[in-house]
Amino acid sequence: MIEINLLRENPALIKASQVARGADVGLVDLAADLAEQKKLALQQFETLRAKQNAHGKLVAQAPKEEKAALVAQAQELSADVKKQEAAANLAEQELMVVLHKIENIVLDGVPAGGEENFQVIKEVGRKPAFAFEPKDHVALGESLDIIDIERGAKIAGSRFYFLKGLGARLELAMMQLALDQASEAGFTALITPTLVKPEIMQGTGFLGEHSAEVYYLPADDLYLTGTSEVALAGYHSDEILDDLAEPKRYAGWSTCYRREAGSHGKDTRGILRVHQFNKLEMFSYCKPEDAEAEHQKLLAWQEQMLQKCELPYRVIDVAAGDLGSSAARKFDVEAWVPTQGDYRELTSTSNCTTYQARRLNTRYRDQDGKPATAATLNGTLATTRWLVAILENHQQEDGSVLIPKALRGYLGGVEKIAPKS
Repeated sequence: MIEINLLRENPALIKASQVARGADVGLVDLAADLAEQKKLALQQFETLRAKQNAHGKLVAQAPKEEKAALVAQAQELSADVKKQEAAANLAEQELMVVLHKIENIVLDGVPAGGEENFQVIKEVGRKPAFAFEPKDHVALGESLDIIDIERGAKIAGSRFYFLKGLGARLELAMMQLALDQASEAGFTALITPTLVKPEIMQGTGFLGEHSAEVYYLPADDLYLTGTSEVALAGYHSDEILDDLAEPKRYAGWSTCYRREAGSHGKDTRGILRVHQFNKLEMFSYCKPEDAEAEHQKLLAWQEQMLQKCELPYRVIDVAAGDLGSSAARKFDVEAWVPTQGDYRELTSTSNCTTYQARRLNTRYRDQDGKPATAATLNGTLATTRWLVAILENHQQEDGSVLIPKALRGYLGGVEKIAPKS
């Protein structure tokens, strides 16, 4: 949620951000009007309440013969105060509805435009040059007997799967490698709830235009999370953190669920875009002035993991129109997928500035000891779809797949996965 003072002092900045995103600019003027209505309603309420308090003293001091009339006036004043308080509360509610629709302000330097207008920051690693026709990850998973999509669909429907044998172990090895790296970097490991309350899902910004992606359990009024970012963002909601001299960092391991609404016909083959997957998410709370530096650190840790998995990749600066509502800037790290002849996103990291923390009332004490809104950032360190790139980039002519060296220790020294006989 944007800051109300910024709305009053610099609405042009917010409008420019909405334009860059391709979002509704009219919301800014509507929010400004509602903010003024709220201010006036609150002033009128406070004026009436002061008058009520002063009148109460008159009643207490009045002679007995005057009290009846004064009490009647007090009752009228009380009704007026309640009416004006209700008007102020309604103005506040209407303002909050609109403020929650305005997306985070994009940072300077973020590319304008939509999904195709990203900027490539760098490319790292050598793409494999095969002397044979490479198989895609689905064919590899079947021949190696490590991915079973047919039975996944049989028991749960499309976009579900089983990871089997060394396929399951490879994902767990990747997650453990990521968790060890995060722990060495000072992250606190958390296994998070995958069901959250509406106010937490709303607070992180996932119930806006992408709410169709989210699974909802109406009988329980709970949402299944598509990332542990949601639970991690809510972890310190309605709290004041005593010290953010150093960022407070968490690594959340969870199963994630996404409906993939609107993705009909996209990546229907394999495990690139599925309804259920596992993920290790980095999450940082820091001072707003430290957020951009922290964003670069999260990106660097992601690159370390890609390099440990021996994958060629590129880093892109995502365009404003392709940012989620909470992100002020986002970097995607995309691995090369040989059979698609293209880079595909494996991980992303977002700087959400104070947007989520303001919605979730997460604060810290500044150098003067006063509460101030924290900044939040997130970034994926490993997830199931990484298996797509690992299998395809490390496949051999005999149909086997070499396991990246950094993962072998987590697999009892196994160096490759061979086709089933």
